[in-house]
Amino acid sequence: MSVVQEDAAPADTGGWGDGTFANPVVAGFHPDPSVCRVGEDYFLACSSFEYFPGVPIFHSRDLVHWEQIGNALDRPSQLSLPPETPSSGGVYAPTLRHHDGRFWLIVTNVAPGGGNMLFTATDPAGPWSEPLRMPGVGGIDPDLVWDDEGRCWCTTAGVHQVRIDPVAGTALGEPTRLWSGTPGAQAPEAPHLYRIGAYWYLLIAEGGTERGHAVCVARGPAPDGPFEPCPANPILTHRGTNRPIQNTGHADLVEAPDGSWWMVFLGVRPRGGTPGWHVLGRETFLAPVTWVDGWPVVGEVVPAMAAPPWPPRPVAVPPVRDDFDADRLHPRWVSVRARPAECWSSSDRPGWLTLRARGGSLDDPDVTFVGRRQQDPSCRVRALVDAAEGHGGLAVRLDERHHYEIEAGDGQVRVTARAGSFRPTVATRPAPAGPLRLRIDVVASSPEQWHPREEPDVLYLGVEDQDGTFDVLAELDGRYLSTEVAGGFTGRVIGMYAASGTVRFDWFDYE
Repeated sequence: MSVVQEDAAPADTGGWGDGTFANPVVAGFHPDPSVCRVGEDYFLACSSFEYFPGVPIFHSRDLVHWEQIGNALDRPSQLSLPPETPSSGGVYAPTLRHHDGRFWLIVTNVAPGGGNMLFTATDPAGPWSEPLRMPGVGGIDPDLVWDDEGRCWCTTAGVHQVRIDPVAGTALGEPTRLWSGTPGAQAPEAPHLYRIGAYWYLLIAEGGTERGHAVCVARGPAPDGPFEPCPANPILTHRGTNRPIQNTGHADLVEAPDGSWWMVFLGVRPRGGTPGWHVLGRETFLAPVTWVDGWPVVGEVVPAMAAPPWPPRPVAVPPVRDDFDADRLHPRWVSVRARPAECWSSSDRPGWLTLRARGGSLDDPDVTFVGRRQQDPSCRVRALVDAAEGHGGLAVRLDERHHYEIEAGDGQVRVTARAGSFRPTVATRPAPAGPLRLRIDVVASSPEQWHPREEPDVLYLGVEDQDGTFDVLAELDGRYLSTEVAGGFTGRVIGMYAASGTVRFDWFDYE
């Protein structure tokens, strides 16, 4: 790894159009990013909480354009999320590293029978190994780093540290307490250790993952310290500001091939009135890092960022429509806690996704659901649904107590809105025989029309006729599907579900 350098002159940004890129770089519910580089390739992992498969893995060649190449935990033997796992439980804060010719992923499963687990792979797209359980390592947000002698150190939220044997999964001694950030600050977490130049740097988050979130750093002569805090801490925070990107924290550093440094971190984009509601979850953002007097300095974080000093390497844009013609679902599709083989099929009726009900509604922790993260403030979702053998349709889910859905079955279409203890049927209408198009439009509020209680967005749920006419059955306030109302750590996931019997989907559009 190269020695820390002072600020360098920016290079040519040709090929980036107007010379900027858009933040976030991984939109939608993709929090707690961890990044590593191998040659000219970057790889990134994020938290997935109660969704299966777990830990989405992304690849990029320019740090800006990311393509999901898999999920690290894509087999039931790797990830158990029983029905009693609460929403916003499950898989927390992975650390992804490359060492000695292989990829290493350490993560916490906050579920019954879970704990800290270590996985390895030679290809980050998978397959990843079976879990190596680490009963001697407690806490969450585990980090991995190897020193010059090849010893492996694991640091966790708190901030505590213990040497481990990464092959056996055993702790080599008792955990010790390291520097834990600003005295009195809540939730010192997300530790990452780096050897950069003459120092070991300890990067942490503090202040909680809400509006007080921040990134702080300390440095010392060895991986176990002692550490001195940066005099300019926090090196990143948006607390107390009116910036459009809030809750900035939980960061990871990476060095580019040209010697420049960059930081990935989570943030949110609240909308509407006071206090501001974020509905997409915590997303992954990118900012440049320079070094002054041996300390990292994070560049300004805005929605339109100055492009990196290398040509862009775009990735394929996902198609609007999934026709379910493949034998396997794309890795962007996730389910709630599990996806038993007997509950879904893409071959029972070729070209259709078949879902068989388990739980009776989105209220149930074992509902049969296949969805994707909402990644845009405004979007349109449509599906052609055949509910002749059951009940099901389209849903926007935050958790069991906060979801909106439009459901077909028994010759009717109905809209249900769950918000906490309330679960009214908002609208119904007769449905013609045969498959029908269900549709949900999400329309973000306009900042030009702000008022103190303005909703972040409005969701329109209804049926689309063959000619494209949208028969809107319900118009619902989006704030009740936000983290500020529901609580927790996730964001919206939009998809298909079966509440009873068998429901089939010919295609699904997201645009």
